[in-house]
Amino acid sequence: MGSQPIPPTQRKRILRVIFISLLLDLISFTFILPLFPRLLEFYRNLDAAQGSSNTILSRILVALNAYKQSFSRPISDRYDVVLLGGALGSLFSLLQAIASPFIGSLSDKYGRRTALLWSMAGNIASVALWVAATDFRTFLASRVVGGLSEGNVQLATAMAADISDEKQRGSTMALVGACFSIAFTFGPALGAALANVETVVANPFATAAGFSLFLIIIETIYLYLYLPETLPSSREAESRNGPITKPEATAKPHRRTNSYLLLNFTHFVFILFFSGMEFSFPFMTYDLFAYSSSQSGRLLGFIGLLASILQGGVTRRLPPLRAIQFGVISCIASFFMLGRLTTETGLWTAASLLAITTSTVVTGLNTLSSFEAAESERGGKMGNHRSWGQVGRALGPLLFCTLYWWAGRDVAYAAGGAGMLGVCALVFGGLKAPSGPSSAK
Repeated sequence: MGSQPIPPTQRKRILRVIFISLLLDLISFTFILPLFPRLLEFYRNLDAAQGSSNTILSRILVALNAYKQSFSRPISDRYDVVLLGGALGSLFSLLQAIASPFIGSLSDKYGRRTALLWSMAGNIASVALWVAATDFRTFLASRVVGGLSEGNVQLATAMAADISDEKQRGSTMALVGACFSIAFTFGPALGAALANVETVVANPFATAAGFSLFLIIIETIYLYLYLPETLPSSREAESRNGPITKPEATAKPHRRTNSYLLLNFTHFVFILFFSGMEFSFPFMTYDLFAYSSSQSGRLLGFIGLLASILQGGVTRRLPPLRAIQFGVISCIASFFMLGRLTTETGLWTAASLLAITTSTVVTGLNTLSSFEAAESERGGKMGNHRSWGQVGRALGPLLFCTLYWWAGRDVAYAAGGAGMLGVCALVFGGLKAPSGPSSAK
């Protein structure tokens, strides 16, 4: 037996709050993505101008150059800042992997709203540090604080599951996924435009950082004013005007269809290969077609736009397991195409297949994960699920690009395709369609 269903008007209102707040959060988050090359170049030049050779940044660059020199084929200095950006991205993902289970468990104990507002406090501190980052050390601190405090995505997913029944779950998760696609389509372009407006000489990116901080503050105020508690036990307690009681004391045991270990491992392996491919994209398009950063940005924007359309029109109507299967097959095809393509037409065709993958796989896995968790453990279980994916995102770029430079594009993408075949075996041979909450066996 689950919690009492939420009235349709209240559910619609909560969904609107989740969607708007998550969209604000992700647009703010994506501001920095196109700025990494210029931003890190700025800090590197600042170190050089100060004549310091013992800073955190200089030590990181020495380590990255030692890594780069270990390959048999030369790697252009053009990629130094790209590698540094990748290292910072891996650090952020690793910190997320550590923090996500704790944030989820806290939301089960103290409520989604409370956990989210504390997470927003950390986000505000992180972006405020970026505004004040006139040196690399402060900027690095902002990324560390952000990695340890960012909980919006997993909590939005948990809240979406809290207010959805079995029939609504897939379409609700697709709505959360659509926020990603919309934000990654427009956020980077807006961030790049704001970076051209210089208001603080000591930090040329203060305008973009300041507007990002403005969005985060607006989001926090909006959540404080309009987001109710969605944790089922809290809702039931409010309806009785009595103390919160754990639902498992009166509810029948939750029957699981899929092993959580299998779901988490599938998520990890998929993100491991997919994130490696994502990170290699700028290298590959530059090597083959001499793409500039703006051309690569347009290609990624096309993927995001197409993914958002698919999530709104197709993914939300598909059963979650079918969506995962469809996306993994598309990903396999795109990997093998990327390893052999010689024309821009082939590149954009492969990008279209990746948009299908982007719009389906993670959304479907999150949906399956939400089905397998009992109401009292949903935050923690989904936090663990996200943690496994973040470990894959931390390791994927390093391992994939190492293979890319050691063995070449053909071998790297063939290996990625083979890895996705393994994911395909897990998806088709291991995962099952959810049965939903039911009585014990």
